Amino acid sequence: MTETTHVVQWSGGITSWATAKRVIERHGTANVVLLFADTLSEHPDLYRFNREASAEIGLPITRVCDGRTPIQANRDAKFLGSSRLAPCSKLLKQIPCRNWLGEHCDPAHTMLYVGIDAWEAHRVDGIRAGWSPWRVEFPLIDPPLVPKDGWVIKARELGIEEPEMYRLGYPHNNCYGGCVRGGVAYWAHTLKTFPEVYAEHERAESEFRTDGGNSATYLTETRRGVKRPLPLVELRHRVESADADQPGLFDPYDWGGCGCFTDTSSERAA
Repeated sequence: MTETTHVVQWSGGITSWATAKRVIERHGTANVVLLFADTLSEHPDLYRFNREASAEIGLPITRVCDGRTPIQANRDAKFLGSSRLAPCSKLLKQIPCRNWLGEHCDPAHTMLYVGIDAWEAHRVDGIRAGWSPWRVEFPLIDPPLVPKDGWVIKARELGIEEPEMYRLGYPHNNCYGGCVRGGVAYWAHTLKTFPEVYAEHERAESEFRTDGGNSATYLTETRRGVKRPLPLVELRHRVESADADQPGLFDPYDWGGCGCFTDTSSERAA
């Protein structure tokens, strides 16, 4: 019988490690692949976490890379990414991974694993549909259920420090605070935490708006029932203004989130 190849979609966050741990508990390490798509736009500490997590697991990370950054990929696609649609997700994450799978694996004898947990279970059907004909499982949805901070504690016990992006208040460890899927609160946090990253994206957005129309923005906001584009330059001016401490400056709960392997993006990977 042909053995199954178990491919963990490794993003570089704590749930990537947690997913791999559960896969290995069930199947051992002999046919497990940790597949990482490098966007060339990651916080340096992501690679430290990858090294430590890989060493603890006892498996190398298989790296694929398109060769472009998210800004370059979105520019080439002539479409400014946002929470609605992000060309960088498709071009830098999904396509390189699917190309690797097509070259090295048979869908009939391969299982993919995505590190969403029970709190994101509503994404399961979309992810499975988007990655067809590859089969997908979600080990962190199965009991015992462990929240992300629980996995952080488990990793520390084994000598792996959590990614620095978590310690800086980010919900995921990707794209160095410049995720185009991030919400208004996310980008306001990046302005404070990584001003150089914010400035790079503000320039890229401004150039795109000049070339492609002033409705192109990463962000939108709804005020008085009207949805409108919110350019990064406007958000920066608002945050830096003298009235920055006033309530209602922006939605403090609009963090958005990385969705490179979720139902809103993986369905477009084919």
